[in-house]
Amino acid sequence: MTAWTADRIPDQHGRVAVVTGANSGLGLLTATELARRGARVVLAVRDTEAGREAARRIGGDTEVRHLDLASLASVRAFAEKLSADHPVIDLLINNAGLVLLGPRHTTADGFELHLGTNMLGHFALTGLLLGNLAAAPAARVVSLSSITHKKAHLDFDDLMCERNYKAPEAYSRSKLATTAYGVELDRRLRAAGSPVLSVLAHPGLTRTNLTPRAWEHRGRLGAFVARAGLLATQPVEQGVLPQLRAATDPEVRGGQFFGPGGLGETRGRVVEARLGREAGDPGIARRLWETAERLTGVTCL
Repeated sequence: MTAWTADRIPDQHGRVAVVTGANSGLGLLTATELARRGARVVLAVRDTEAGREAARRIGGDTEVRHLDLASLASVRAFAEKLSADHPVIDLLINNAGLVLLGPRHTTADGFELHLGTNMLGHFALTGLLLGNLAAAPAARVVSLSSITHKKAHLDFDDLMCERNYKAPEAYSRSKLATTAYGVELDRRLRAAGSPVLSVLAHPGLTRTNLTPRAWEHRGRLGAFVARAGLLATQPVEQGVLPQLRAATDPEVRGGQFFGPGGLGETRGRVVEARLGREAGDPGIARRLWETAERLTGVTCL
């Protein structure tokens, strides 16, 4: 089978695409490829100056909007203004991600920072934009997972990791939550007869700025470890392909999960990836969904 590449992205003229975390890494390249094929791309970023610089590099039809996923007030303000300006949204790529390997931090709303940013912020954003997505003829929501989700466990008695905090586990847990949410979103969309598809992707081990930032708290030692870790990663141009396929391949079905096919799903051509056990458990997903609705105050479907 021929490997899937960005050259297979169909024409995107007339479509509105929202990409969170679009000013660097996977998000920047995703926005670039979509804009190159004619989409109007909304760069949803926390740092608007970096977003404007990214928009200049991308060219095409882009706009920059402030979004801080670690603040539900920011998510609501972003969604309200975006909904008014774009009644129809064709594509929402929940790309933004955070990994910090230092001490425990919380969001503006008191959530553990990884879970609050990577999953709960995107949960609220998606719920607030579902009406706009449903107004499009073939809309998609793409959630960005990680291979680390497969060994994670959701402890509903300590979802915010207040006991024995370990940053790598908190990050993996947030990605498990993101993955279970993406699968459950598709189940609910299908049950509701919605035209919107929920699709998932993960980049394997890819060379982005997340690794250096994760080790910033360790100074020179952290910089050395981060550089050494990057040697084991694949280029971002390869790592971005799973989410681009999830977003644009006309043959994609709701609930599919894409990732690299080589060396334990860490690198290589795009294939269908395997869900971790908890990510595919409907009971866990329902409990997580109900918890997310309670925590965010956003009702999704």
